[in-house]
Amino acid sequence: MANAKNTARARVYVGYDGRVQKWFLGPEAAERYANEIQVLEYLEARNCPFVPKIVERKDADLYIATTNCGQKVEHLSQRKCDQLFDELKSYGVRHEDQAVRNITYNAGMGRFCIIDFEYATILEDGYLPSPKMISHPNREDWK
Repeated sequence: MANAKNTARARVYVGYDGRVQKWFLGPEAAERYANEIQVLEYLEARNCPFVPKIVERKDADLYIATTNCGQKVEHLSQRKCDQLFDELKSYGVRHEDQAVRNITYNAGMGRFCIIDFEYATILEDGYLPSPKMISHPNREDWK
């Protein structure tokens, strides 16, 4: 299992089976977990092809396993980033953390994908959000 991310907010591994395993940690972990689940289920119901799909979840452990959306992208133009996040909006979701670190490239699909939806917002009028809305942390909090 490869360590993909280990911070105060999340521990992420890519398993030998290719699944991405994520444990939510730190401040508002339960709320961030619930939001990510809700957004990913919303996008799956709308057949969004360029985001991970949940394959396992353990609510008590604040754990999800998802399909793998490819390799992290190191550099991408601002124009291309904006296009990707605008495409996501066409599925009814605003990401709220529109950074290159949340973009992957899936060679099998031949396209860029978007990951990490713990702060995303569902834009549909009348859609009931998770019980507690959370704000995006300062950039320093991500380190």
